[in-house]
Amino acid sequence: MEFLKGGYIYMGFFHSYIYLIIIVKILFAILATLHIYMKMSKKTDSDLYKRIVYWKEIVEFVFQILMAFLLIYLFNPRYDHKALIDSHVKLLLYFFGFILLITAKWSTFFTESVWFKYIQNIIGDEH
Repeated sequence: MEFLKGGYIYMGFFHSYIYLIIIVKILFAILATLHIYMKMSKKTDSDLYKRIVYWKEIVEFVFQILMAFLLIYLFNPRYDHKALIDSHVKLLLYFFGFILLITAKWSTFFTESVWFKYIQNIIGDEH
């Protein structure tokens, strides 16, 4: 019975961690929405806008760190934690993929990449 009690504590911690990630994600979504609203309202020179951008970046970083620890834990080759991947975890991993794609610095990738310039030259060449 002692093992079961420990298992319940363990599962409680895991689910609490998942809920923490969900709360951070919701906070990020709110800050990102405010950021977009203020940008569209042309209020980008206010102190509030600067604070929103600052906290949005901090919350995004915290979300990425929490997700990195979750990935390391779930896919540790020494232990099989795949049974813990329930609908909440799947949804978090799904959103994490989108956040990485949306927040990636695409301009750096496309404008500074040598191979991309090479492909542009090949496609743009009219020989």
